[in-house]
Amino acid sequence: MGIFLTIVLGIIALVAFIIISTFFGMWLRARLSGAPVSIVTLIAMRLRGIPSSLIVNARITAVRAGIPVNTEQLETHYLAGGNVDQVIRALIAADKAHITLDFNRCCAIDLATLGSGKTVFEAVRTSINPKVIDCPDPVGGKTTIDAVAKDGIGLRAKARVTVRTNLDRFVGGATEETIIARVGEGIVTTIGSSTTYKDVLENPDRISKTVLAKGLDSGTAFEIVSIDIADVDVGDNIGAKLQAEQAEADKRVAQAKAEVRRAAAVAVEAEMRARVEEMRAKVVEAEAQVPLAMAEAFRNGNLGVLDYMKMQNITADTSMRSAIAKEDRPVS
Repeated sequence: MGIFLTIVLGIIALVAFIIISTFFGMWLRARLSGAPVSIVTLIAMRLRGIPSSLIVNARITAVRAGIPVNTEQLETHYLAGGNVDQVIRALIAADKAHITLDFNRCCAIDLATLGSGKTVFEAVRTSINPKVIDCPDPVGGKTTIDAVAKDGIGLRAKARVTVRTNLDRFVGGATEETIIARVGEGIVTTIGSSTTYKDVLENPDRISKTVLAKGLDSGTAFEIVSIDIADVDVGDNIGAKLQAEQAEADKRVAQAKAEVRRAAAVAVEAEMRARVEEMRAKVVEAEAQVPLAMAEAFRNGNLGVLDYMKMQNITADTSMRSAIAKEDRPVS
């Protein structure tokens, strides 16, 4: 029994030695940093698969910066898939800049940025130092916003939008693409409502003032600080081009209608020629009846030889007069 107890006590001592040697340095560092963490808590982290060094270092950093955070909050955020280091950095940056940001909201922003390539620390940094967005975004393939004034002259404009992150609306708020789209729409509307393109060239700042007054940052994760028109160039005379295209279209319509009338005239002409040929056929048919009638008159005694000869003389005389008249007619 004594040997058994000795073995058990030896095993217990060995386990205690391994635990102490594994977690003592971390426990001591946390204790000396003013952010104590118990050995039991460290063991529980290991059993839950949480990297204890990450949690302890993050808590030490937060406590040294004057931000009260406990290990349970950090563990929960880590298990939710969040980035503990970025959350602590964002809280410290917000505290130094006197920006109100609690731990839960910071964690929500961090989880909202997962997979977007951005971090909660960048969101806080943008809230402190506003950033500039090009409108339109060159990544989309367009370098200018094209619009047409009332006089038909096209203008090409570039804008630079300075935005600051609105941490209260960051979760669920629209992104930079919405800001770019709204600013582009406002520029097109402002230029389109201008009487002439000269008004825009003379006062390009009226575009930024008009667009800024519309509250385009409503419902977005940003607050628009300023909208600056970087460049305005004169484009094509869209009105003249549209009028030329309309005139060309009217010309084609008129040509089509003229072609319809010409085709109808050709059809009528062909119809008249057919009718003439039909009448000529009837004349020939009627002329063919004359010899038959004369023969019938000879048989019935209604026509004599002298009468026939007289008629032949008249016919010959008529033919001769017609031939002479054709010879005397001047050649055109």
